[in-house]
Amino acid sequence: MRKIINLNKDWSFFYSKDKSTSKINLPHTWNGLDGQDGGNDYYRGCCVYKKTIGKINLSENEVAYIEFKGVNSEAKVYFNEECLIEHKGGYSTFRCEISKYINEINEIKVEVSNAPRDDVYPQKADFTFYGGIYRDVNLIILNKDHFDLDYFGGSGIKITPTIEKQKAYIETIGFAPKDCEISFSLFDKDNNLVKTIENNKKVEIENAHLWNGLKDPYLYKIVANLIKNNAIVDQIEKNIGFRSFKVDPKKGFFLNGTLYPLRGVSRHQDRPIKGNCLSKEDHEEDIKLIKEVGANTIRLAHYQQDDYFYDLCDKYGFVVWAEIPYISEHLIKGDANANSQMKELIIQQYHHPSICFWGISNEITMKKTNDKKMMEEHKTLETLAHKLDPNRLTTLACFAMAGPNNKTAFVTDIVAWNLYLGWYTPFMFLNHLWISFFHFLHPNRALGYSEYGAEAMPNLHSKNEGKRFDNSEEYQAKYHDYMIKCFAKHNYLWGTYVWNMFDFAADGRNQGGEPGMNHKGLVTFDRKIKKDAFYAYKCAWSKEKVFHLCGKRYINRHERKTLVKVYNNTSSFVEVYLNNKLIKTIHGSHIFKCKIKLKDGVNHLLVKSNSLEEALDINKVKEKDKSYIVTSGNSMSWEK
Repeated sequence: MRKIINLNKDWSFFYSKDKSTSKINLPHTWNGLDGQDGGNDYYRGCCVYKKTIGKINLSENEVAYIEFKGVNSEAKVYFNEECLIEHKGGYSTFRCEISKYINEINEIKVEVSNAPRDDVYPQKADFTFYGGIYRDVNLIILNKDHFDLDYFGGSGIKITPTIEKQKAYIETIGFAPKDCEISFSLFDKDNNLVKTIENNKKVEIENAHLWNGLKDPYLYKIVANLIKNNAIVDQIEKNIGFRSFKVDPKKGFFLNGTLYPLRGVSRHQDRPIKGNCLSKEDHEEDIKLIKEVGANTIRLAHYQQDDYFYDLCDKYGFVVWAEIPYISEHLIKGDANANSQMKELIIQQYHHPSICFWGISNEITMKKTNDKKMMEEHKTLETLAHKLDPNRLTTLACFAMAGPNNKTAFVTDIVAWNLYLGWYTPFMFLNHLWISFFHFLHPNRALGYSEYGAEAMPNLHSKNEGKRFDNSEEYQAKYHDYMIKCFAKHNYLWGTYVWNMFDFAADGRNQGGEPGMNHKGLVTFDRKIKKDAFYAYKCAWSKEKVFHLCGKRYINRHERKTLVKVYNNTSSFVEVYLNNKLIKTIHGSHIFKCKIKLKDGVNHLLVKSNSLEEALDINKVKEKDKSYIVTSGNSMSWEK
């Protein structure tokens, strides 16, 4: 049976440019600092990782592989000076067999580069391309007869659960030596055997318990056994789920035959200093915050993310949009790499019931709106995705400036748009007009919102809910208040995705007084502060009780009359007390607003609804606090 040995500890690392060596443990990136400080000057080049291991003891019936879960963005792997594999693409699993090259003492050397090139995606995008071996490295020892490990980083099995005419079926395919027998065993959540299935068979599963989103994310376990001479020589386990889904252009998304409007967030996979080197605890914290905000879907932008996060999406019941980094600009020499990354994504993540959509591109028309080679590649990716997986839908995120009739908007099964109307352009009401206009032009084309958002720093504040580009917490909340109401008027939208759940590093940016960051997150980069906009969504989406006084970080206020805003889903009223006196009772739903008149000095504000209350001491000052004002920065500097 398989033995998996983690190789993360005790590596030597050096920059190719200076050869100075340091001792590190994996996961590791060399851009944890310079990729987050702005200037668009982080090191993009080659570095080298080395590790020495003792003899790997193999029986005559065993082989050994080294598995890399993520190396960004090009890797050349040497084992005892033999170059065994060159992998292009920074976000997927790849492996190489080392059996023939094992000595008493063995050296693993990995040349890693995130240098700019014209044949690997991504090259131009609004996020930092962290260089390094930033996910686990494993040694896999297994029988010579084993499930295929060499095909695009896949598991060697393909399990397809389907719902057809309200009946559940499962189809099994194993890829292994022909002189071996393959059998599959399906177990329920309590580990009871449900059915034994032969290879290359499609069988009905009676009374199947459906994977039903957040309400009931029920998972089965399938165990694949490779048998030779009546003995199990290899084994794989996967969690799977039975569910059906569809998108109706006039009604929206359906899960298991029931209307299930998708309202969610997008997620990048980085953190301060760590970059993309996230732990399981980091992933768990992210998924719990997304669950808390009340989302039911996640767009995993703009690349294949950690296997463990897809597992968490399965476990918690999130509908997932998974995509490849075919982004911002078509590379003339990049088609092979885009195709390869699409194969890796689908083959490696095929078994996750949470995934309903394969994304083939993002804002690809940013440089050229109509390019013949770009359109050909889109059609290739669309065909490839359906060939690999005919049971899921394809989609893409269109660039706002392309226009509603751009050809790219009609390649995939469904489409979504990145629109920041009310942020990069004035007037939030344009969102309503744009949605209505597209739906009028193309009533049979399913429409979604793949990105929308506004920058906010929790230390920046403005009176009267702020204004565009002030980067204030108040304007971001105002923007999202509008978008929540706007989407409620257009219930045919198949999915909407806040950009972004978390602030993330984009070293080319300079805005909000903190260069190197995109601040559109509902939560700060370090996951410590939930901005007011976070509670706007939690109040609208979550079943949890929400009673939140906005502006609690806006202490020093220069305006005599100031705005009080409360998110409340527990009742139809909010009582406002100022300096221990009831001055206003506000009636409404979800969002409660009024203005109060401040006296000079400290003002004690208390808001109440039944047994819930929150308080704030506001300091009325003569002049605007300059620390609340953004002083520099160009939010679009990354494009230059």
